[in-house]
This record gives sequence, structure tokens and C-alpha cells, in this order.
Amino acid sequence: MNHPANQAPDQKLHVAGSAAAAPLATQVWHASYSPGVPQEIDTDTLGSIGDYFERAVTQHGAKRAFVSGATGTTLSYNALDQLSRQVAGYFQNVLKLAPGARVALMMPNLLQYPVCLFGLLRAGYVVVNVNPMYTPRELEHQLKDSGAEAMIVVDMFAHTVQQVRERTALRHIIVTGLADAMPWLKRSIGHFVIRQVRKAVPPYQLPGHVSYLEMLEHGARVGFQPVSVPSDDLAFLQYTGGTTGVSKGAMLSHRNILANARQVQVWCEPFLETDVEQISITAIPLYHVFALGSCLTFAGMGGTNVLVADPRNIPAFIKVLRSYRFVSLPAVNTLFSSLLNDPAFASVDFTALRLAVGGGTAVQRPVAERWQQLTGTPLLEGYGLTECSPTVTINPLHIEAFSGTIGLPVPSTEVSIRSSDGEPLPIGEAGELCVRGPQVMRGYWQRPQETAAVMTADGFLKTGDLAVMDAQGFIRIVDRIKDMILVSGFNVYPNEIEEVAMMHPDVLEAAAVGESIDSAAGERVVLYVARKSDALTQDALIAHCRTQLTAYKVPREVRFLPELPKSNVGKILRRELRDRVTAAPDRQ
Repeated sequence: MNHPANQAPDQKLHVAGSAAAAPLATQVWHASYSPGVPQEIDTDTLGSIGDYFERAVTQHGAKRAFVSGATGTTLSYNALDQLSRQVAGYFQNVLKLAPGARVALMMPNLLQYPVCLFGLLRAGYVVVNVNPMYTPRELEHQLKDSGAEAMIVVDMFAHTVQQVRERTALRHIIVTGLADAMPWLKRSIGHFVIRQVRKAVPPYQLPGHVSYLEMLEHGARVGFQPVSVPSDDLAFLQYTGGTTGVSKGAMLSHRNILANARQVQVWCEPFLETDVEQISITAIPLYHVFALGSCLTFAGMGGTNVLVADPRNIPAFIKVLRSYRFVSLPAVNTLFSSLLNDPAFASVDFTALRLAVGGGTAVQRPVAERWQQLTGTPLLEGYGLTECSPTVTINPLHIEAFSGTIGLPVPSTEVSIRSSDGEPLPIGEAGELCVRGPQVMRGYWQRPQETAAVMTADGFLKTGDLAVMDAQGFIRIVDRIKDMILVSGFNVYPNEIEEVAMMHPDVLEAAAVGESIDSAAGERVVLYVARKSDALTQDALIAHCRTQLTAYKVPREVRFLPELPKSNVGKILRRELRDRVTAAPDRQ
């Protein structure tokens, strides 16, 4: 039985990812699976994320669960169990929030995040992940839309909450400091140091707020009474990036999340040594679904997540990488590229690395080839989206080199390449990638029309991505449908142009967008570039592109910027560049 607060008012939920599915027929991609990877997973015994975490505590209690990359502070599974119980007890017996209430988490990759995450989920609450860098407008929208009643926020960003609190449903606010997870003596020193270097952070006034440490103290005193959380209850309202219209909350159930964690686990298990610590470097923010999924995958295996709060500080990030024999490094293309551009990266020990996984945006071949040359490990591109919890496809781990594809559908996942009128297309033809499986969301929170617009009658999610599948089942993303550029009637895909541009040794980052000309010619290609050397000119780069691209695909103009606009996880924002072209072209 679902808690009433877990369902959007007056909305019939799409539950394609929650009902028990019939066994899948053998598909073309199954023959390309790595040895030992099953075609399906068992979704009937998944339970809740709280159950999943408690099994990990029972099996791996003394092992390291999370480590702060910045301070080295460690939480074992046993310690995380105790602390998360205190969080659960506080919300359950002090705040007395009903199960199903939405609670926002607004913090970077700190140890407080998993403590709060597992505590809230064990008590039956719905977690609303919030980007700490949100503007007041963005934060207000997400808090209002989700109806969050409580929030846990790091003090550096509490001033943003102050600006919007009165216009939201927030009744309870817990504020944590960067050093709150350290042992007592280190915490005292840490708070002093942070006060000195953070004087520029705007002060905040949040009457009635409680500190993180007070929350833990109160929670320990009142205790936690375990609750039964059905696997089809909501676990997260995970908001999409809002690249097309208003940001929407994808309703992800406990079953959605755990099915995806299990799908990734069985994909990797044949390649992981069982008698060594499985360390994953978590540099992508945990409020992002890519990092969240990776974190939960390794937690279920008794692995260790090393949290990196600021991966943009490449020298400090490399020092963290030097300190661990890590088996997994999920990241985005721009982060892989930034690491490769620092000579110190070559000193990292890669002997344990098995899973260098690129997601969030397309992995570019020049980056992948440099990665393998330096690390000796292929860069495995995967594909996912918030609405799929997030993973849909991954390259098999037995491949010897970058494939240039997003890989194969993970177990218990069906994909269908469809035409604009919804008809399945044959192998080799490009169309919209559609997905069905236990990881597919229940729908968009309080948005039945938007949910209906992305779901087919037979239960597939329409991703909005153009893709093509080959005879072995490997899928290649052609591009986002909305990003496609129409040049004199020909379809031009930005990914292809960007990959060619990145082949030039003086190109650091590249993004291609379309600029409207007229109704007859359609658009022309404009290439935005961040360059390694000011000696690179527009003419030289266009000449380079002509050697690799047919004439209509060649950029007509190159515009140089010091840095391309990116999301918080490092995804280049073509949308902002398109707006820039339309509003005020900065011609060179």
C-alpha cells in the first residue's frame, strides 16, 4: 500500500517500472553480453532502499562505506547505520513528519549526504535532491513544485534558502557545516579554518533552524522505529535539468532505483575481484542521478565511495586519485579531458581500474583514445537519463577499446528505435530511442500531460534522442532531436562536428549549434571553442574540419570563448550557446 503523500494529487501514475514483468524474449543485443552477465534480473525481491542498506550493514559492517576525499574522514557501514538511524529518528519522532513527506537535500559531496540520504529513506520519506548552486528562482520552483516540508542544507548556501523560504511549504530547516562530519577535535579546528576562508560567504538568517549536530543528538535520544516501506513507494523526486521548458520531478520508486543498481552490479560482477576493496571515486555531485546511481550500486556490494566535493580543482582531485587503488571512476567527458590535460595525472596508479565510465553527455573519441593510451583501460561510454534511474545502456566490460557507441541495453531492459510516427525501425536506421524496463520512472510529479507525452501506449519512454542500432545490438546516439541542425534540407548532428573539432590538438572544448538563416537555407553551423593556444585561428580550424566533414557539415563560423558554459556535472550547455547566437552573436 502506498503512502498517500507518495502520490501526486489527482494524478494516475505510470507504473511501467513497478509491475512484475513477463520474461523478456532473447534480443539481438543479448548475444553481445560479456560472459557471466544474465539477460534478466530478479525484481520481485528488491524491497526498499532501507532494506538494501541494512543488508549491506549486516554483510559489510566494519568495512569503509564512505570516505571524504578532502579530509580522509571515514564512515564504516556500522557508523553510517548508527548515524542514519539518528536522522530517521529525528524526522520521525521530533519533527513527526508523516511517511511520504518530501525532504530536500542541498549539499555537495560531503559525508553528511549519505547519512541524511539513508536516514530519510529508511523512515519512508521522499528525497528531493537540490543543486546547491541554484539561484533563488530555481530553488523556489523546485521547493514549491515538490511541496518539500523540510530541508537539510550546507551553511554556505543557506542564504539562498533564506530568500525563498516564506514562499514555500518549508517548515523545518537543518543546517550543516562543511566540517560537521569530522571527529570532535578535527571538527573544531576545521570550523575555525573554514570561518577564516569563508568570510565572503553571505550570512543567513533562518529563525528556528536546527544544526546538523543538534539533529543527530535529538535523534539519538528519541530513537528510530523501523517502518515497512513498499518497493513501489517513491524514493526520490529527481528533477530534470530543465533544458526543454520547466524542470520536472521524475518520480523514482525504491524499485526503480534498486532495479537499476542491480542491473549495473550484474554487468560488472564478472570483472571485479571479490577479495579486494571495491573503491569508486565519486566526483560527480551526489544530487545528480548519475552519481547517485553509482553510489548506491557500490554500497550494495560493500564497496567504498570516495567523495570529491570539488572536482574542478584538478590538482587537488589528482591528489585524491593518487591515494586510492580505485576500481571505478564515473565521470563526464569534460572531466576526463581536464584530467588528461594535467601532466600530474600520469602519476596515478591505474592498475586496479576496471570501470572508467563516461556518461551525462557524449564521450568524444579523441578523449577516449588519449585516456586508454595513458591509463591502459578503455573508456566505457554508457547512456542514461533521470527518468531511467538512470542507466539504460553500457558498453560491455570485455571490450578492448572505445567502441564509439553507448553500448548495449542492460539486463531486463528493452529498447526500440522508432520513427516520428511511432513505428519500430529496422536495424541500421536512425530514429528515436525508446526504453522500457523496471528502472523507468513512474511519471512526472503532478504533470500527467507531460507524462503522457513521453510514454507510448505499450509502456516505452520516449527519450528524445536519435539513435541507431547495429546488427550486434550496439547503439550509437546520433544526437538530441532538439539539437539537430538543418542545413539546406540535410540533417547535421552536433556530436559529429564536435568530435572532429576535438581532433585538433589546440582545441580544449567544442560545441556546435545552429544559427537560423532563412526558410530556404534553414540553418548554418556555428562552432564555439575554448582553445589551448591563442595561435589557433578560425580559418585553421575550419580548414581542419573540411578534411573530415562533407561540405554542408563544415562550420561556417568559429567563435572562441575562454570557457564553454557547463552544468554542475560538466555537461556543455548547447542551449545557452544557442541563446547566445540568437540574442547577441559575438562574432570574431
